[in-house]
Amino acid sequence: MPRPLPTTRNRMQPALRFTPYAWAKWEFLRDRGPSEIGGFGISHPEQLLLVEDFVLLPQQATSVTVAFDDNAVAEFFDQQVDQGRRPEQFARIWLHTHPGRSATPSGTDEETFARVFGNCAWAVMAILARGGETYARFRCQSAIAVEAVLPVQVEFGAGFPGSDAAAWAAEYEACVTVQDEVADP
Repeated sequence: MPRPLPTTRNRMQPALRFTPYAWAKWEFLRDRGPSEIGGFGISHPEQLLLVEDFVLLPQQATSVTVAFDDNAVAEFFDQQVDQGRRPEQFARIWLHTHPGRSATPSGTDEETFARVFGNCAWAVMAILARGGETYARFRCQSAIAVEAVLPVQVEFGAGFPGSDAAAWAAEYEACVTVQDEVADP
């Protein structure tokens, strides 16, 4: 006899979860400079909403924008595939920061999420503000489009290889170029 489907009351709400390592690295890099930063979450192979690492890519950043170097994105994708990862593990969770207190997505964030991730089967946009506020939204494209705001959690039960502030600082210095903002004429 088939089992009944779970009801809403006993179904656990999905969440965007982070290992302590990934969370500590994202926070450290958020606070390293005055601008936004962006990168990709590397997911557990069988738990795609569990982020195990945060990877920065070379980028031009201001207090309100991040622009990845296109060649660096292509190289990153090639490296991840060479390491045996599927795109679902490295190219579906866009993580970025806001230098202010609010994690609410800006118009630019919304446009970028739609333009870059709009054709993906699923994707997540997550924001960590300097004040500690978080925002994460899951979008699934199929016969119907589904979106849901997700809680953000740190998975303290996951293994934690330890922080590496020196390596993270070197990654920041190698990848982030902060630009002065240009005022609109």
